[in-house]
Amino acid sequence: MGSITAGLAALGAGLVTIGAGIGIGRLAASAMEGIARQPEATPKIQINMLIAAALIEGIALFGAVICFLAK
Repeated sequence: MGSITAGLAALGAGLVTIGAGIGIGRLAASAMEGIARQPEATPKIQINMLIAAALIEGIALFGAVICFLAK
């Protein structure tokens, strides 16, 4: 029974990582598009992008920790 829950925990951690990667990729793509359209807004876009990326990483880390604690 332990190996099943360990496998599910690893699967959950992998899904969390994939989700975070997709989220940050979409965030960066949108930021680059915004900067290309309005270069004068670059500092505001970068600050907001970094804050959002940090929040996404925090949620991903929290999800990974929960997956590993579940085993």
